[in-house]
Amino acid sequence: MSAQDLVTKIKEKLNSKSPIYIKVKIFSKSPKNEIYDQMEDGTYKIRIAAQPVRGQANAELIKFLRKELGASDVAIVSGGRDKVKLIRISA
Repeated sequence: MSAQDLVTKIKEKLNSKSPIYIKVKIFSKSPKNEIYDQMEDGTYKIRIAAQPVRGQANAELIKFLRKELGASDVAIVSGGRDKVKLIRISA
């Protein structure tokens, strides 16, 4: 599934129900920000350019998801210091 297909899939979920919760696995210090894959358990793999220092990667993740999905609110529910996080997204 392409990156754009993954974004479309999340947007469709968000349009039918708000808020939604998604599980993500973050790969920081990447060349660009992108949702690029989905694991068998449904977890989305996301590349983030920022470093995981003093919350920079988390802030970049929230900003990226808000812009990419056109969401009004994005919050990290759990996993703030982990690579795997639970994210709440509101339309």
